[in-house]
Amino acid sequence: MKVVFMGTPDFAVPCLQKLIDEKYYIAAVVTQPDRPKGRGKKMVAPPVKELAEKYNIPVFQPEKVRSPEFIEVLRSIAPDLIVVIAFGQILPKEILDIPTYGCINVHGSLLPKYRGAAPIQWAIINGEKITGVTTMFMDEGMDTGDMILKKEIFIEPEYTAGDLHNIMAPVGAELLKETLNELIRGNIKREKQDENEATYAPMLKKENGLIDWSQPSYKIVNLIRGLSPWPSAYTFYKDQMIKIWKAEVYDKIYEFNAIGEIVEVIKNKGLIVKTGDSSLLITEIQAPNGKRMTVEEYLRGHDIEQNIILGSHF
Repeated sequence: MKVVFMGTPDFAVPCLQKLIDEKYYIAAVVTQPDRPKGRGKKMVAPPVKELAEKYNIPVFQPEKVRSPEFIEVLRSIAPDLIVVIAFGQILPKEILDIPTYGCINVHGSLLPKYRGAAPIQWAIINGEKITGVTTMFMDEGMDTGDMILKKEIFIEPEYTAGDLHNIMAPVGAELLKETLNELIRGNIKREKQDENEATYAPMLKKENGLIDWSQPSYKIVNLIRGLSPWPSAYTFYKDQMIKIWKAEVYDKIYEFNAIGEIVEVIKNKGLIVKTGDSSLLITEIQAPNGKRMTVEEYLRGHDIEQNIILGSHF
């Protein structure tokens, strides 16, 4: 079976590695163009490209996959199957119609829930207890195609989006292997998605990370977990942005303090901040131009004043 693989970030790498290990003929890898990264703006290749080049697989990096020129390139390759994982561009019908067996996608949620670009992060932000991976045949909609196989994954209370990503990526690779085995045997059973159950997980922006201290403590904790490691949750201490990496619900109620106020600074424990329903213990932070560290470590060289109200940029 001649396969074209489309994918870009780390999440897609185990799936490509699985196809390589299973001896599929990968005629080409399609990924996003190299992008400038970091303070030096050095051009960095997508992780999928690095793996493909390691195995001398031809790589294509079109700015727009739907351009007529690139569609002709795909037609000339004539794949039997296109496998798509976190590619970053929507495929037009002209591409979906090229492969004999269609286009199969590995998506990081239990569809039809959390269609879209950031299903792992939103599942944690919304406090879900269970998520998973789904394989499906792609159609012209965003993650709306017929489902093939699913695998559930429990979300432990301490998981960040980064933790869950690292757990789900190899699960997705195994599910892809099972899906292709069923496809080859002719045992694929399509399952329509129930539109009444559909929810969306839109792309995250840095602005999503600004903490609203009027929210209940558990929601703020979920936000911090769901946005770690990117884009990260943050607040403002005086006029400085502080990233918040770890926090936990602190049930003590401070009746006479303001929401967002630092009500206690406990050197060997953390910062207690009043929230919409109780309070929050912040245990790990990152100051501007500084490293990520525990509050205990930070307080050895810096002061944080009690009774300051955290919030938007003043």
